[in-house]
Amino acid sequence: MKYILSSFCLLFSICIMAQDMRIPVDTTVVTSNTITIKGKKVSYNAQTGTQPVFDANGTIKATLFYTYYYRTDVNNTATRPLIMSFNGGPGSASVWMHIAYTGPKVLKIDDEGNPIQPYGIKDNPYSVLDVADIVFVNPVNTGYSRPVVKKDEKVDKKYFFGVNADAKYLSDWLNTFVTRTNRWRSPKYIIGESYGGTRVMQLAYELQTRQWMYLNGVIMVSPADYKIIRTGNSEDYAVNFPYYTAAAWYHKQLPKTLQEKDLLAILPESENFAINKLLPALAKGGYIEETEKNKIAEQMSYYSGIDKEVILQHNLEMPKAYFWKELLRKSGKTIGRLDSRYLGLDRKDTGTRPDYSPELVSWLHSFTPAINYYIQNVLKFKTDVKYNMFGPVHPWDFSNNNSRENMRKAMAENPYLQLLVQSGYYDGATTFSAAKYTMGKIDPSGKLKDRMSFKGYRSGHMMYLRKVDLEKANDDLRAFIQKSSKNVGAAKY
Repeated sequence: MKYILSSFCLLFSICIMAQDMRIPVDTTVVTSNTITIKGKKVSYNAQTGTQPVFDANGTIKATLFYTYYYRTDVNNTATRPLIMSFNGGPGSASVWMHIAYTGPKVLKIDDEGNPIQPYGIKDNPYSVLDVADIVFVNPVNTGYSRPVVKKDEKVDKKYFFGVNADAKYLSDWLNTFVTRTNRWRSPKYIIGESYGGTRVMQLAYELQTRQWMYLNGVIMVSPADYKIIRTGNSEDYAVNFPYYTAAAWYHKQLPKTLQEKDLLAILPESENFAINKLLPALAKGGYIEETEKNKIAEQMSYYSGIDKEVILQHNLEMPKAYFWKELLRKSGKTIGRLDSRYLGLDRKDTGTRPDYSPELVSWLHSFTPAINYYIQNVLKFKTDVKYNMFGPVHPWDFSNNNSRENMRKAMAENPYLQLLVQSGYYDGATTFSAAKYTMGKIDPSGKLKDRMSFKGYRSGHMMYLRKVDLEKANDDLRAFIQKSSKNVGAAKY
């Protein structure tokens, strides 16, 4: 593998201002490689390094670590789509989709996503690099990204750590990146996973209104919508309920009449019950009639595999954490939060929530050694700084979260802009049914729904860890990009 190293400091003063002297503020490492995608050879460069975040006065506030993959056998970047990729947390590095979903390398794991040794990476034959270039961006305090502060000064947390602040400085950074890489003419996309769903909804509006950068598409992968998630209100309990059906079906805990049917045959039933029966019942609170309450509890039990009496003890409001503990309690197992196909072992079978998330510790098994090896040995970015899988970004400011409405505004003002949502049916943290609900809430008028699409997969939060869904999800993303980047005439209604 050939590589070119070019690193520099803008000014000596910048170097001494860095929070960690081992991370340069502005540096680039380029490596060259080839890969076979969908049976065809693709030549590409991987440009990795750090690029500053500038404020309005040109002062450097931080340096962000990124990796940019671009084909070298394509001359016309004006028609070559560019994907700008983020993960979530908030506080998560852009590692998950980088080396497990859309990038040219994926983890060495088994076909269902479980870690195997020796840890490492391999070529991704399904990557969308054949149809689009991709940059993976690590927000402040994730990966190798760090704030830049003067000696004896504290980090300005309000500048980085909040729904609005995050999107604002990232839009500034992307403006610089697109300018440096000469990609202003390219069709552009932003993709975000988990909290990244909220991030890209807000970022689409920030890019459009502050940077005058108009997108062709927004992709939300297992999106976390904080207008509903963890609120504990009636909508939260009802909208997430169909996930219980999916998880119970997977673990064969449903009644025979449901268990014998295919998953996709029973989920519409559960979704219909959740919105048209459960939600109105929960809205009544303590004023619900006992007969109705018992009937709803019976139906909840039927669609979730949880005993009716347990559901009644929760007044029809069964938290997801309790479900993860309860579903397989009799067998001494718990199920995963982010992917309920995974099983855990608790100290005690009693209790109201699992001791740990078995899927997350499984993923960290394979991701952490792989990304550290990949960056240092393959991408040739050398540093002693710790790669933050999860970094210190809290407290995160969720106030004035208008991301849904801002996504609607961005779509209304930009006739080219389309939305794709991808979710796993066994994701108990950001459920597929909540993702659909968010789509409806983005556009309550229904005028934009023909520009929105949903794709579901028989896996969890990181649906792409399952080999079958790695191929399917990339194909769905590829089709979305190819369709939305076509020249369809003037941007007008």
